[in-house]
Amino acid sequence: MVKKKACKKCKLFVEGDTCPVCSSTNFTTSWQGRLFVNDASRSMIAEKVDIKIKGEYAIKVR
Repeated sequence: MVKKKACKKCKLFVEGDTCPVCSSTNFTTSWQGRLFVNDASRSMIAEKVDIKIKGEYAIKVR
C-alpha cells in the first residue's frame, strides 16, 4: 500500500505536484493521524487548527 503524501506547510493530503491550498511543493509521506473536514466554516475542530478549506488533513507531519 502506498502512503499518501501530505503538504508540510498546511498538512493537506495531496495527489499532484503542488498543494491547492498553499501552493507549496514540499511534501512528506511521514505523517500520523487523519482529520476529515467536510464544512470548515461550521467545524469547531477546523477552527481550532486553523483549517479554512474542506479536505483530508494529516494531524502530525514530520
